[in-house]
Amino acid sequence: MNTTSHQNRPGLITLSAATLAIGLALTGCSVDEPVTAGTPAPQVGVEVDAAAAAALPARYKDAGAINVAADIPNPPMEMLDENNNPTGLDYDLSQAMGGKLGVKFNFQQQAFDSSIPSLQAGKNDIIFAGMNDTAERQKVLNFVDYFHAGFKILVNAGNPEGIGSIIDLCGKPVAVQKATVQGEYLAAFAAKCQEAGKSPIELVQLPSELDAQTAVRSGKAVADVVDASVATYAAATAGDGKLFELVKDPGFPNGYNPVYTGIGLLKENKDLTEALRLALQSLVEDGTYTQLMEKYDLSDFAVTEAGVNNGGK
Repeated sequence: MNTTSHQNRPGLITLSAATLAIGLALTGCSVDEPVTAGTPAPQVGVEVDAAAAAALPARYKDAGAINVAADIPNPPMEMLDENNNPTGLDYDLSQAMGGKLGVKFNFQQQAFDSSIPSLQAGKNDIIFAGMNDTAERQKVLNFVDYFHAGFKILVNAGNPEGIGSIIDLCGKPVAVQKATVQGEYLAAFAAKCQEAGKSPIELVQLPSELDAQTAVRSGKAVADVVDASVATYAAATAGDGKLFELVKDPGFPNGYNPVYTGIGLLKENKDLTEALRLALQSLVEDGTYTQLMEKYDLSDFAVTEAGVNNGGK
C-alpha cells in the first residue's frame, strides 16, 4: 500500500509509525518474522452452524484448523494486546467463524506483500489482513467480503474549523500520507472547489500517517484524510480519545470512495470459499457480527450479508 492502506494502497490499512513501533516492541521481531504470540483468546462462544460445517472441506476438518496470513499490527483489524496475544476485528471475527465451522483459525504473521505467495506455497490457507477486494486481485483470489469502507476526515477535538465535508477543506491545508489514493482523490476535487467559489485543497503530503496526525495536532493542517478504520481508531484511542474527532458526513456513511474488504483465498478453493461465506452469514444472522463491529466502533462499515467478490463490480 504505498498508496498506504490495507484498503487503498494497492492494499492495506495504514499504520502510524507509533503503532508499528509498539507492535514490534511487543513481538520483539521485524514485520517479516513470525509472531510468537501467547495463548490465543478463547473462541467466541457461538454454536456450530451445521450447513457451514458440512461445507468445510475434509482436509480442514482433519487438521482442525485453518491457517491465516495476517499483517500484525494493523489496528483496529489486527493487533497484539498487553500479553502479546492477537486481538482486533479480524481476529475476533475469525474466532467466531471458527466457532461456526468447528475448527480453529491460526493467525500467522505474514508481510502483506507476501501474503498471496504464502497461499500459493501452501503455508497459509486464507488471508485475513484488511485486504481490499479488487477486480485485479480477483484474477487470483476469491473474497468473502465482511467490511465496506472508504476514507474519513480526522480533525482536532472540538472540530475548531467546523469541517463537515470535503467541500469545507477547499482552500485549507490538509494532511495525507504520500503516494496515497486519498491524496489523488483530494487533488481531483479541485474542480468542485472552483464550482463552490473556493480555491483547491492545499495538500500537505507527509511520509507517514503519524506525521499526518502530528501536522493536525500542530496546526500545520486542519485535517487528516485517511482510511475510515484508521481514522475511527485514532479518534477513539489517541490521547484516550481526547485528541481527535471524526467528521461524519451524512452523505457518505461508509466514507468517501468506499471499497469492500474481504477474506482472500485462492480462486480454485471454491469449497472453502462457500464454507466461509456460510459461516459469516450465520454470524450476520445471529447478531454476533453486529456485536463485533460495535465493539470496535466500526458499525458504519458493516455489510448486511456475506457476499463473495463484491469488489470491482
